[in-house]
Amino acid sequence: MQSLSFNLNAGTKVSWPGRFNQGDGSKQQIHIRGNVKMFRIMACAPEMNSGAESQSSSPSPSESSFLSRSQTYALLKQQMEVATKSEDYKQAARLRDSLKIFEDEEPVLRLRRLLKEAIAEERFEDAARYRDELKDVAPHSLLKCSSDATTLGIRVQVRSVYIEGRSHPSKGLYFFAYRIRITNNSDRPVQLLRRHWIITDANGKTENVWGIGVIGEQPVILPNTGFEYSSACPLGTPSGRMEGDFEMKHIDKVGSRTFNVAIAPFSLSKVGDGSDTFSDGS
Repeated sequence: MQSLSFNLNAGTKVSWPGRFNQGDGSKQQIHIRGNVKMFRIMACAPEMNSGAESQSSSPSPSESSFLSRSQTYALLKQQMEVATKSEDYKQAARLRDSLKIFEDEEPVLRLRRLLKEAIAEERFEDAARYRDELKDVAPHSLLKCSSDATTLGIRVQVRSVYIEGRSHPSKGLYFFAYRIRITNNSDRPVQLLRRHWIITDANGKTENVWGIGVIGEQPVILPNTGFEYSSACPLGTPSGRMEGDFEMKHIDKVGSRTFNVAIAPFSLSKVGDGSDTFSDGS
């Protein structure tokens, strides 16, 4: 298993060569916010046991590329926003047309757009119809690809993304990576002991996965610090959902009882939801 670990201060930027834009060797950056002291990057690989923390040798450049259709869509939206703010209306119009073509090729994106337009125009009967169609096409598509929940001062943020380079739709394999940030906003140190995932595919098939710690560790998270890691989940359908909990305990007092920290539901979606970052809200 390949990994990189850093001890960082707030405001630090970490860069490495990547293919986020045009494959030109540009740098990808991670911005460390707050007081996250440890950051870990794991190399992910598909396993038969869905939701298990992945272990593998370093992936090839094509496998490690995160430039999926969902990220292309998000990039087009960002570029259109920039063009609009800079009053480059010709470019904004071109990007708008490109987005519409992109959306028309993806039923979920098209229905999301129509639903949003119907709500904005107060055409509520149409909105209800589009919402029902969306539920039929992709049952989990109305759930965001991120979640944020706090239990007893322990905040768990999750973000998922579809990995096109490792997926084989013709073989019924859709590969999703997810990144988790755990922040201890309480005044007591905690240790993460076990994980529990509930994974549901688009057909309603549910799998429960239990494991010791995460990525082979049982990290101790001090007050006002955090722990962040990445893992992956192969799925047999182009959409689904994950949720679960971490079993933790306070380690500042002998005999402390364990408690469960919620991981709120989030979507696994081939087309994403147009966002690729954690929420910065506190």
